Amino acid sequence: MDSVNVSLVAEFILVGLTDKPYLQIPLFFVFLAMYLVTALGNLSLIILTVLNSYLHTPMYFFLFNLSFVDLCYSSVFTPQMLMNFIRKNTTSYMECMAQLYFSCFFVISECYVLTSMAYDRYVAICKPLLYNLVMSSKLCLNLMLVSYFIAFSESVAHTACMLRLTFCDANTINYYFCDIPPLLQLSCTTTRVNEVVIFVVGSINIIIPTSTIFVSYGFILSSIFRISSSEGRSKAFSTCSSHIIAAFLFFGSGAIRYFKPSSDGSMDEGKISSVFYTNVIPMINPLLYSLRNKDIKVALRRTLRKRNF
Repeated sequence: MDSVNVSLVAEFILVGLTDKPYLQIPLFFVFLAMYLVTALGNLSLIILTVLNSYLHTPMYFFLFNLSFVDLCYSSVFTPQMLMNFIRKNTTSYMECMAQLYFSCFFVISECYVLTSMAYDRYVAICKPLLYNLVMSSKLCLNLMLVSYFIAFSESVAHTACMLRLTFCDANTINYYFCDIPPLLQLSCTTTRVNEVVIFVVGSINIIIPTSTIFVSYGFILSSIFRISSSEGRSKAFSTCSSHIIAAFLFFGSGAIRYFKPSSDGSMDEGKISSVFYTNVIPMINPLLYSLRNKDIKVALRRTLRKRNF
């Protein structure tokens, strides 16, 4: 009978964001406020998109999916982080693996949702006469299905590779949720396969989306500079600026986190960069897309008037 690696650890202890007692309560309220803003902002965009028929367009279909992914992603680990500020938090082995899977699924999904949004903006600005024909409901749906399928497949690969590892005695994770780098540090078996999978999958999820986004915006900028009126150029820049900022922040912080060597010192530094893409970005995305978007503001006013009436 083939021997199978089985973890000897029944549960993990999460150190959390910091082990300094005087910071626990202030950080609890800071991250609670951030989570409430994240939940309120993303839920509002989801509800507004569903309730207002004139927002049933490809652009807002992708924004709906981005808000859904951000809401789910932040909910995977933020409640556990908040509990860890109050008391030392433990999680079972299977709960840890489940959290690992869903965090991978939603972060990879966001990579390809942002990529689909870049293609949508490319067609809207570079091929406006063909926009309704190219960006059909079927294509938009297929883009999202492909995005979620890629996320599902790659998350299964990461989780399966983690399940094959053995965790012997060390069970204290120097992190605030079950992420890949801190778990690899605890394994008492070789992690070479995991590291190869991280490099290959991570490279794919950075190179393909960012290349697509850069090429799309290269054509977009070329088209914008050919627009004769300053008002037209300003409108085009305004349409794309929110997505450019969101994509730059997401891919930049993610690359810094996952392509740095895993060491004890870098793990503490990694907490800072990871907080940015796990907590800050899901919070600022709805603000970026709503504060600069007239359609969202109009939809919000109409919805509030209907509810008040």
